[in-house]
Amino acid sequence: MKKWFVTVGLAFTLAACGGGDDAPAPSTDEADESTGGEASSEVFEVAVIPSQSTGEMETGLNNLEEHLNEALDREVEVVQYPNYNAVVEALNYNHIDLAFLGPLTYLIAHEQSGAQAIITQEIDGEPYYYSYIITHADSEWETLEDMLEDRADVNFAFASNSSTSGHLIPGLELRNRGHYEDDLDNDFAQIQFAGSHDVVTTLVQDQTVEAGAVDSAILESLMKDDEANGGSLRDDIKVIWQSDQLYQYPWVVPSEMTDEEIEEIRAAFYDITDEEILRIFGGASSFVEADDTQYADVLEAAREFDMLKLEE
Repeated sequence: MKKWFVTVGLAFTLAACGGGDDAPAPSTDEADESTGGEASSEVFEVAVIPSQSTGEMETGLNNLEEHLNEALDREVEVVQYPNYNAVVEALNYNHIDLAFLGPLTYLIAHEQSGAQAIITQEIDGEPYYYSYIITHADSEWETLEDMLEDRADVNFAFASNSSTSGHLIPGLELRNRGHYEDDLDNDFAQIQFAGSHDVVTTLVQDQTVEAGAVDSAILESLMKDDEANGGSLRDDIKVIWQSDQLYQYPWVVPSEMTDEEIEEIRAAFYDITDEEILRIFGGASSFVEADDTQYADVLEAAREFDMLKLEE
């Protein structure tokens, strides 16, 4: 039976892959109750962090659970966790077998407990994505420099405090330009953490905020879905800043996972062709092998921004 971990009162922002960073991570005892303690040989636990809302991902995650049930020949449960901290702690204590994480969150788990990246996804044949800073198409700004000239009047939305493309990389860019340290120390009218990339996109489209930071692959996936439903999202959003290439989100296992088990998991993901599964992971075209060496640039940024720790 699928379990959905959603903190009361935050369901709007926590949903699928990007939940709010202020939601409490489950304690060790709570994790034991929900997962049966250490990863069970009978149930293969898969955790997914929040990046889109629950409704956007539910069908794909159900299909992923069914695929892994068959491919691994064991009972699989896909669990949507409410925030990044909860997944890191579950990895650190071996309460889960596999997790889908942002690069920064993975690196925190890697530093703390030796968690290993084993798989990532390709999109249009490339295992890369970008951090975008976006604004509404009606805005007069064409570049980040333009926006920063008006920064004192700008309400800015990050995705999650622990998001690589939704906070770390764009936040570091703004910090290096001398305009941002954190949500309390900055040159903007207001800084908020929306909880997920799709919520940031909606806030910008609705002009509730003047600008925001999002994952390029998630934005493109949202635009494609919106187009299929006759929406105007692609016409309403303007990208005014793009980061260097970032390696795609990794799928991560605890340090105690055996090489044989890792190869079985990789093989199961290589066989995925279900469009509903591929769609919710940034519109992936396939899954490919990954390891920690591919996240060195994010590790350097995280050290510079002092973010290799769980948020309290």
